[in-house]
Amino acid sequence: MTKIHKTTIIKDGAQIDKDVEIGPYSIIGPNVKIAKDVKIHSHVVISGNATINRNTEIFRSATIGTIPQDLKFSGETTEAIIGKNTTIREFVTVNLSTSVDNPTKVGNNCLLMTYVHIAHDCNLGDNVILANAVNLAGHVVIENNAIIGGLTPVHQFVHIGCFAFIGGMSRVSKDVAPYTRGASVPYKTSGLNSIGLSRNKFPTKVRKKLKQAYKVFYKSNLNTQQALEKIKNDMEMSKEIQHFVDFIASSKRGVAK
Repeated sequence: MTKIHKTTIIKDGAQIDKDVEIGPYSIIGPNVKIAKDVKIHSHVVISGNATINRNTEIFRSATIGTIPQDLKFSGETTEAIIGKNTTIREFVTVNLSTSVDNPTKVGNNCLLMTYVHIAHDCNLGDNVILANAVNLAGHVVIENNAIIGGLTPVHQFVHIGCFAFIGGMSRVSKDVAPYTRGASVPYKTSGLNSIGLSRNKFPTKVRKKLKQAYKVFYKSNLNTQQALEKIKNDMEMSKEIQHFVDFIASSKRGVAK
């Protein structure tokens, strides 16, 4: 059953599906789309062309779909999309994109803890966890199942690979390879995310091969091209190893060592 508090302001044109709950003093803009079973707490502002997909919960004072903090933005009709089953905690901000073709996206089953900021044109995959006060600059890409510890800023255009684990109070200015872990200011890769891979039921054989690839790239004293060639020539190219190689080969900012 839909429950909308009498103090909620819903602008004409907003599309609200059934079984949605909206708390006191929240404001829903005219171009917002809210799917079934979404729960919105008090004092939430959702504006712009924002889409909130099914079974997402947004806590007090979060702000979704506001214009990007980019001086080049000149009022284009852009989007912010929140996936299914995602939890957005207090005071989170998610900005619209600056590009019509590349909406700001948060995937399914994500957890954005208190004071997280998602800037324009960011693209988060599924099952991503951002702890308290993680701040993403524009155009950051985070692949599925990555976790970032609290109080960590991420530089614009950084790419963070799947199943990466970034410790809290780091500063990330280069790409972070998939399946790895690390921390520090500036960020340093310190090993394979073995615990995360085990918890996500990666087979022992796969984990051993990833560890082998990790050693070649990070500990062999070869340059990037030489290390990738050695991995391709000496190892069986499973989908995980292939992704590890492709990610590094396509990095534009360089991979954190």
